[in-house]
Amino acid sequence: MTTQTSSDEFAGLADLMRDEYDAPDPRDPTLRRRRLRGVLIAMLVVLALVAAVGGYAAWALTAPLPAPVESVRTPVVTAPEAVTLDLPDAGSSAVSVAGAEEYLGAEANGIWATSGDNSPRPLASITKLITALVILDARPLADENDPGPTITFTSADNDLYDEYYVKGATIAAMPTGSSMSLREALAAMLIPSASNYADVVSRWTFGSRWAFLEAARAWLAKNGLTGTTIVEPTGIDPGNTSTPTDLIALGRLAAQHPVVAQIARSASANLPGVGTVYNTNSLLGTSGITGLKTGNLGGDTHNLLYTAKVDIGTGTPLSVVGVVMGGASRQSVNDAVVGLLDSVRSGFHDVPVATQGRVVGTYSTAWGASADIVMASDASIFTWSDTPIEVSLTTTEPKTFADGEVVGTITWTAGPKTATAELVIDGTIEPPSEWWRLTHPGELGG
Repeated sequence: MTTQTSSDEFAGLADLMRDEYDAPDPRDPTLRRRRLRGVLIAMLVVLALVAAVGGYAAWALTAPLPAPVESVRTPVVTAPEAVTLDLPDAGSSAVSVAGAEEYLGAEANGIWATSGDNSPRPLASITKLITALVILDARPLADENDPGPTITFTSADNDLYDEYYVKGATIAAMPTGSSMSLREALAAMLIPSASNYADVVSRWTFGSRWAFLEAARAWLAKNGLTGTTIVEPTGIDPGNTSTPTDLIALGRLAAQHPVVAQIARSASANLPGVGTVYNTNSLLGTSGITGLKTGNLGGDTHNLLYTAKVDIGTGTPLSVVGVVMGGASRQSVNDAVVGLLDSVRSGFHDVPVATQGRVVGTYSTAWGASADIVMASDASIFTWSDTPIEVSLTTTEPKTFADGEVVGTITWTAGPKTATAELVIDGTIEPPSEWWRLTHPGELGG
């Protein structure tokens, strides 16, 4: 009884629920409108999402990229070691250099370098250079080819040959009644350094030795050679003295005189009544030496007043005037002069400053691409000794960031000289992938 009652109750409840929740009629117009509205809304949402994604992609794939970052470092150039001039150890010396003022300074054309002191020392046969200049001041020749007046030698002149021979001076034949031009007589005085010719020609010019000395002292004063003393025309007397600085000035005067300079650079001459004579300056033609005059009285009195043309590779040689006084021997003086000139020549050099392909910087990007900034060519700069080399580097904004594009210059300056090399890109900066663009919106421009 009890069981039957419960079954009936559950059946009634099920019927009640079916009545309450019966499925709506699909033909109901209200229901159809609701469903259509839902579909439309869903489609609009999808379309909006698709549009948003498409718009982002279009922006990301076309947005401006951040510019590559430039990083450069100016290369340092180490200047060469300073050149040490090979100045003589013994006696005293001075040297003057013209033609390199922009490298060495304006003072180089004065007294550029010295060794020892500047006290007066015996001139010896350098005296004859003064004697020749004083004679030509009184009896000038038109030019280096003008023979000048003829001098006929007397028996008294011939007697001087023996007189100077006894004194141990250098001499040359002077036969009685023989003659030669003034220019030839000056050559006999300067090339083989014949003392008898210096004495005879100076007296022939001025009438007496005293008159010559008066003229010589006036000439020295006129040319500012206040440290020089002349007591006779040959140099055999140690009372003829001068200083290194005075002799540099004398060397310039002699080098500028066309007749004296031409005679002094002659290795030999063929003179009437004398024959072939040879220059006592055995350095002529060595290390660019072009003159001027030797002299010695024996012992530590060997002197050389010299001129030289020193080729340093610029197309115009340097003009050097130098003097060594008080050397122990002719050979030691010659070695000292050659050593000094070689040290001057070696002090001028090309310093390498650029090597093609040397990296001086980089361009780097947010997406990982990079390229080097390199020197486009080798370069060197010509300078003297340890002159400081200054470096300046400038860059420009690249247009393509392609391999080989010129992006700047680097310039080196040392004294009056400059050298320049272009800077180029080594490698090409490729654009980023589309994936990188889509996944790095924060790196892209607006």
